[in-house]
Amino acid sequence: MLHLGGISLFLVAIAISLSLTFMHLLGRAFKLKPKLTSLLAVGSSICGVSAIIAAKPSIDADDEDASYAIAAILALGAISLFTFPLIGHSLHLSDKAYGLWAGLAVDNTAEATAAGALYSDAAGKVAVLAKTTRNALIGFVVLGYSLYWSSRGQAQAIGDKASFLWRKFPKFVLGFLLISVLATLSFFTKSQLSSLANLSRWAFLLTFAGVGLRTNLRELGKQGWKPFAVGAIGEVFIALLTLGLVYGADRYPHL
Repeated sequence: MLHLGGISLFLVAIAISLSLTFMHLLGRAFKLKPKLTSLLAVGSSICGVSAIIAAKPSIDADDEDASYAIAAILALGAISLFTFPLIGHSLHLSDKAYGLWAGLAVDNTAEATAAGALYSDAAGKVAVLAKTTRNALIGFVVLGYSLYWSSRGQAQAIGDKASFLWRKFPKFVLGFLLISVLATLSFFTKSQLSSLANLSRWAFLLTFAGVGLRTNLRELGKQGWKPFAVGAIGEVFIALLTLGLVYGADRYPHL
């Protein structure tokens, strides 16, 4: 995590801030419902479906809005699995630069992991680390949206903010950090690490299959073109923005 570098962590913060801002401007331009725009923004900037599911009850969004956002995010994330490795190879990105790009630009954790692993094992590890950094912010971002909508009288007021953050915080991040600390302290033997790595590959296959099982293109077609258009334009913008940031930062030795 220390090797990821301060520049990389700074890029995570910049990418999230600009993604949220651009998605709201885009949703307003396409005249989407404000809460649908909020769901698309939090899904594309933080952690895809998990963020949408966490934000939906917090801002009292409709089931229809959530399904729109989830369908668009999943379909667009699947496309990244084919396009990101091709672009990375064509630009001759290093494993670290590509992994950081995938972790910054791809929404769902399974898809970000897949996009990184399709490039190389090293890129996959960086993608997971960058994506986990984004995921760790889910509680704070959802809290911000909840406070905004409750201030407008369109969501339930939040009493205990610390309790709210703990409920929305992705607990798998704690597991990730625990295993990372144990591995760093040489708690596991080489054979145990090899077994854990093999287990993670099988778990990855299951999560990747789950992404496909939750993507219903027919339902996506029924939901209209505007949410998908906003999601698609936003994803392209985020991908190009983060690619430019990472490509530029890759020219410095401290990335």
